[in-house]
Amino acid sequence: MVSAQQPSRDGDDDRPRGFEDLVAEGAAVPTEGWDFSWFEGRATEARPSWGYAVSLAGRLAVARAALDVQTGGGEVLDFALRRAAPKAPVLAVATEGWPANVAKATALLRPRGIPVVAVAEDEPLPFADASFDLVSSRHPVRPPWAEIARVLEPCGTYFAQHVGPRSVFELVEYFLGPLPDEVSAVRHPDRERADAEAAGLEIVGLRAERLRVEFHDIAAVVHFLRKVVWMVPGFTVDRYEEHLRSLHERIESEGPFVAHSTRHLVEARRPA
Repeated sequence: MVSAQQPSRDGDDDRPRGFEDLVAEGAAVPTEGWDFSWFEGRATEARPSWGYAVSLAGRLAVARAALDVQTGGGEVLDFALRRAAPKAPVLAVATEGWPANVAKATALLRPRGIPVVAVAEDEPLPFADASFDLVSSRHPVRPPWAEIARVLEPCGTYFAQHVGPRSVFELVEYFLGPLPDEVSAVRHPDRERADAEAAGLEIVGLRAERLRVEFHDIAAVVHFLRKVVWMVPGFTVDRYEEHLRSLHERIESEGPFVAHSTRHLVEARRPA
């Protein structure tokens, strides 16, 4: 989502818009890709201090062959490549599993000569062993550690920003109720460290931060839950209309709904 700023309202005057109008707008916005610019004025999220996309650009500038896994709409990779130019890798490839995002990433990255390969999240990466000296990913659903280790060349690096445990769980549990500890711990950095090491990788850097998120209207909540589909599985406006209406009234009377995202920056290396 966009960085912190004051919310704004659409329309010709300052009168608040009604629940039905806001929900309909949030339900109509396209969800392809990872461009969150629509949220401007409606939701804010603090950014991690490490600046992932800029840091990735630095890695791309010295890479020979780079692979971006689960690239979404290709926006982050495109930004990083533009920032790294003219020292871009000789070879760069991206993968993505959601068909709508495959199309969007292809349209964005093809002019750069970067192929986007359709690969489901649970499928093997269709590349030879030791093909890349850099593998990257921003917010993978599940990092395919064994495949990452396989396609990295010796001394190659995996550089990524992951979603951490209990990210935006204030919102998730508003809809689903309290979740068990095993669900909360799925993305814990310690568990990811163990999984990476079990795949034969060496963790050389791991940083975590907890960041403030604000939802300023119910349209932002609807669009967010439609876009980030694993937050509230099976979310639809009809199914959760009562929850949405109650949350709309809460936001109107008390101000923004506050949650917290968690992120961690991972750097792993395939040993020589």
